[in-house]
Amino acid sequence: MEKILEVKDLFVNFYTYRGIVRALNGINLTLNKAESVGLVGESGCGKSATAKSIINLVDSPGKIEGGHIYFRGKDLLTLSSPELKKIRGKQISFIFQEPKKALDPTSKVGDQLIEAIQIARSVSKKEAAKICPEILSQVGLADFQRVMKSYSFELSGGMAQRIMIGMAICGSPVLIIADEPTSALDVSVQAQIIRLLDELAKRYHSSLILITHDLGLAAENCEKIAVMYAGNIVEFGTVEMVFGNTAHHYTKGLLDSLPTLEAKELFTIPGMVPDLIYPPPGCRFSTRCSSKKTACCENFPALKELEKGHFVSCFYPIAGKDR
Repeated sequence: MEKILEVKDLFVNFYTYRGIVRALNGINLTLNKAESVGLVGESGCGKSATAKSIINLVDSPGKIEGGHIYFRGKDLLTLSSPELKKIRGKQISFIFQEPKKALDPTSKVGDQLIEAIQIARSVSKKEAAKICPEILSQVGLADFQRVMKSYSFELSGGMAQRIMIGMAICGSPVLIIADEPTSALDVSVQAQIIRLLDELAKRYHSSLILITHDLGLAAENCEKIAVMYAGNIVEFGTVEMVFGNTAHHYTKGLLDSLPTLEAKELFTIPGMVPDLIYPPPGCRFSTRCSSKKTACCENFPALKELEKGHFVSCFYPIAGKDR
């Protein structure tokens, strides 16, 4: 299978007035053609920082300090700005978390969509305008005339997100990165947006990175899962491996936290994600793990392969009989 994306030993720091936030601590991630990966974990674990690093758009005062990001064999971190522009929006598309903030409120939606098509397909403004009805139809917006003349604040959250998805797919991208695409939407619209995103990724044979807090959403719509904690991927594998044969204590904690009909009270993982200005020595989850031992507090556990395709960063992974 063709390898589309390979992230190797990625380090990202944010230089704040309080000190250096060590946001990403040696991320490794591989994605194949037409494959979908769910990036899950609590807030502050580095999911969005990972996604933005892939397109080299880390927010200030952040800085990529080391590593490689290979996209179809090219290291994106070594490319010039003009070279990156040929990839962003064309071969790699990014769907932001809050569509109404990503869209320009002072410009009509139609003008923004036309501009996105021009960039993605290298066509004239007139040709781009002719393509708009087709794109809007694909994302389920039939009232073409009204949508094109509207401003983003005149649209519902679901409609605005459909516009963002339309912009993302207008260049038939090789990779789509969706950063919490349903977080600002009500429950009734969330399923529609995720279903639409999945259908379009399959239609264009695009690879998909879905960033979400919702483990159920990731399990239903992704083939593989990468669990992130405090700037590290702590478990990676197929949905069946990660959720059915859980090896990391943090992953188990996330799954145990899911509400069930039988549960009388909700389980919570004790403590909080550590301050990454002063991360704990050794395993970053050691401060919250009930199974920690001396080695966990002294040394950092490398990502190792438990079984073919199933990786875990833990000195004492959960034994098969206890999963």
